[in-house]
Amino acid sequence: MTVLLAHGDRVPVSQLGAAWSAEPVVLALAALALGLFAQAFVRLRRRGRADHAGWSRAVLFSAGVAVGTLALVSPLDAVGEEYLLSGHMLQHVLVGDVAPALALVALRGPLLFFFLPAAILGPLSRLQPLRAALAFLLRPLVSFAVWAGVLAAWHVPAAYQAVLTRGWAHDLEHVSFVVAGLLAWTQLVDPARRGVPTVAGRIAFAVAMFACGTILADVLVFSFEPLYGAYALQDERLLGLSPLTDQRLAGVVMMVEQLVALGLCVALLLRERERTAGGRAATAGAAR
Repeated sequence: MTVLLAHGDRVPVSQLGAAWSAEPVVLALAALALGLFAQAFVRLRRRGRADHAGWSRAVLFSAGVAVGTLALVSPLDAVGEEYLLSGHMLQHVLVGDVAPALALVALRGPLLFFFLPAAILGPLSRLQPLRAALAFLLRPLVSFAVWAGVLAAWHVPAAYQAVLTRGWAHDLEHVSFVVAGLLAWTQLVDPARRGVPTVAGRIAFAVAMFACGTILADVLVFSFEPLYGAYALQDERLLGLSPLTDQRLAGVVMMVEQLVALGLCVALLLRERERTAGGRAATAGAAR
């Protein structure tokens, strides 16, 4: 059976530095996200709530949009699609973890409820099917199942081959990573401050995410042969990396990113838990 593989035909190694793509959909969505944040930011500050709309929030949200956009329009896209599995993995963690985490941390609290203008939020909130779907997807177990399923499904070699040879599959992969990342990090950040899951539940969620990521990273790091034919048969070796070394590097990228992102998340949650416990103890002491 003949397998169609990318061998640098779309973007030769000599042209990778200039392989920027102004994807209209990506740029339009980035502009829309920034526009929605800007109007929410201005509206909240005009109400005298600069404490919930500080400039640090604007920096965080802009960084999230920039990270996600650059991962898709910069030469990293061509590197990951045609040459390096590790490059593709880096792209995945940027659009599916780093970008959603930064954006949701920026939006936590009242800003989240101002993100959509009232003229849009009102009609959407009255759509019962939409509300039911969101309520279902935002159940912790469902969010985790979607995140883990997306992570596992797209790293099956057959699915990965489809991504590299079919444009629609590549686009679907990116969309699914963004959606899954938003669901997972909504559970970890709790931007609406619902208190569900609890801090302990959010820590458990982060640990479960790390465990799933570690399984995939271990498969990539400790395999004795390349798992993805498109990269194994690549006739131009970028940076001189062998297919097996590149695959192991992809596993390391996954593991390091999760250690940093989820480790920082857990550290902040533990600090929040201690602060809450300290506040309760002080209140109880004062009541006595």
